Amino acid sequence: MLLILILLPLLVSAGGWYLGKRSPRGYYDLALLCTILEFILSVSLCFFRAGDVALPGILDLGIHLTLDGFRQVYIVVISFMWMMTMLLTRDYMGIRHGTHTHTQRYFFFTLLTLSATMGVFLSADLFTTLVFFEVMSFASFPWVIQEETDGAIRAANTYLAIAVIGGLAALMGLFLLYHELGTLEIGLLYERAAACGKKNLLYTAGGCILLGFGAKAGMFPVHIWLPKAHPVAPAPASALLSGVLTKSGIFGVLVLSCQLFRDDPVWGMLILSLGTVTMFLGAVLALFSNNLKKTLACSSMSQIGFILTGIGTMGLLGRENALAGAGVLLHMVNHSLFKLVLFMCAGVVFMNTEALELNRIRGFGRKKPLLHACFLLGAAGIGGIPGLSGYISKTLLHEGIVEAAAEYGLILHAAEWIFLLSGGLTLAYMTKLYVCLFIEKGAFEEKKRYMELPSCVALLCSALLIPVCGLFPHAVMDRIAAAGSGFLAAEPLKEAVSYFSLENLKSALISVLAGAFVYLVIVRRWMYQKNRYLDRWPAEMDLEDRIYRPVLLTVLPEVFGRIAALFGENRVTAKLAYGLYRTGEILGHALSDMTDGLVWVLQRTVFRPDKRNYEERSSHTYVYQIGMSIDRYREKHGRSGPEELSFARLFERIRMSLEHATHNLTDTMSFALLMLCIAICAVMVYIFLIRN
Repeated sequence: MLLILILLPLLVSAGGWYLGKRSPRGYYDLALLCTILEFILSVSLCFFRAGDVALPGILDLGIHLTLDGFRQVYIVVISFMWMMTMLLTRDYMGIRHGTHTHTQRYFFFTLLTLSATMGVFLSADLFTTLVFFEVMSFASFPWVIQEETDGAIRAANTYLAIAVIGGLAALMGLFLLYHELGTLEIGLLYERAAACGKKNLLYTAGGCILLGFGAKAGMFPVHIWLPKAHPVAPAPASALLSGVLTKSGIFGVLVLSCQLFRDDPVWGMLILSLGTVTMFLGAVLALFSNNLKKTLACSSMSQIGFILTGIGTMGLLGRENALAGAGVLLHMVNHSLFKLVLFMCAGVVFMNTEALELNRIRGFGRKKPLLHACFLLGAAGIGGIPGLSGYISKTLLHEGIVEAAAEYGLILHAAEWIFLLSGGLTLAYMTKLYVCLFIEKGAFEEKKRYMELPSCVALLCSALLIPVCGLFPHAVMDRIAAAGSGFLAAEPLKEAVSYFSLENLKSALISVLAGAFVYLVIVRRWMYQKNRYLDRWPAEMDLEDRIYRPVLLTVLPEVFGRIAALFGENRVTAKLAYGLYRTGEILGHALSDMTDGLVWVLQRTVFRPDKRNYEERSSHTYVYQIGMSIDRYREKHGRSGPEELSFARLFERIRMSLEHATHNLTDTMSFALLMLCIAICAVMVYIFLIRN
């Protein structure tokens, strides 16, 4: 059953590719059916226990899948989000009218990403996690570049660069971890790490892996892709990028924090610090943004910071981490749900206005009650208003910080106030969006049909879950928290939490008052002047343009250039450098010639062209003999047809076509394929030597 969850979208994506060439609508219907089946299968696993899956021998270490309460919760969330966004895609992509381009590519990579994401959350070891994680990263790249505008291309380059750098860092961390612990199985990491005496080496490995997964989560300082990718990606893809793919990064952080470094206050303080900065900085970026989807993207960064703060608190609390653990899982689920609703609302706005800047979409939501209600539920939910699900998870996270503050003092008290202030900033920027879309007047007063029935169903079904979970926290939210406590190594809640007690309502009130102050004083008086929203964010504060790109493209080349220039001042060092250069050049040519030589040998042995004519070789192939047997049977029973319709000739032609395709492949991709094989072999030898 677990393997079906991964293989189903993979097979549909490949099979639907050919259908999409002729009928984009047919491909859409097939993709929608696939997501519905994935949701049904995911829910069915709540009632039927699925066994673990092991596929040994794949990439030497094998692929291993498992299912527990935490994974169960999230595969349901994943499949639900894919199903809802696919319903919206019908309108957004103009499937009915054929108004959007590259739909075939979009559906193919959307299903491929679904397959890989399922693999990430079902993985039983970190090697399997990384394999699916990298496939997911590259499969989601076409989402960002879908529109092929200059902004989309630049954002896609940033997304890909972060994915590659993060993936390589994580891979090096796994090498170190496997070398020291002898396993990457998630369930064994804690006891192996406890028995390992090289704590600093484990921290080094953990730091490398954290960089890889934290980059996907949108954690500071590797968050730079997130505010740039969401505004240019299609809205359904943005909902998945924000609601699901960032959680795949959180999954990796949870494995490190709850298994490898369980009850480690040093690691907990690191995650808490990074989470606090991410939480506050994301909220500030969202407040200053005047682009609807960019605001939601920066909001995702901030909410990821809330989750990371909770994870850090778990490490500080040790065994007394029930409240923080429940808050982490519930806020992960809540954030996925909020961003599903909010990005789908943003998609409805964009497909009607073709704009995202607040000054151009002002007033669009007026006289649109369904859109109004859904956006309001999403905005109030993410702001932590009592009665909605966001209030429940934020209350648990806050209670966890309060517990830790009793032991760690000033640092945690500061984190608590940043937590409450960030909650206020969340309310401020969501109020900014709400007032702009639904209160202020604009040029969208006319009544017209602005979305079709499938989009209405997707929005309404997603939005209604927010008050249902918020009004019945013990019946819904506590059960979800209990399901994931084992994976999080968190103690289950010993008694029912008084969510609506005066003390908990007081903390929510502080955030509400802070948000009202920020909105009325900063937004309305400073950011909004002469009936326009002003861009007040300094351009010098862009980390990518001001730090990362200059360092990678200017500083490092300059440094290495000066180092190289030093060799010219001394004859001995100059000769040594020249010798190294010539050695590398000779080795490079040798490798290139060796590769071409291997291709030449293969073309004259395994893939040697058969110069005999069709009639001479047909009788010597197995497929021809099978076809002849079928023809004789048909002839014996009086069903034979013309010679050109014989199965023998048909099978032989198919075989020749496949052979011709194989020759074309070796002719056009030989160098790349062989280099890839050499690289894979080198990695496998390295792993083998380490293990033995």
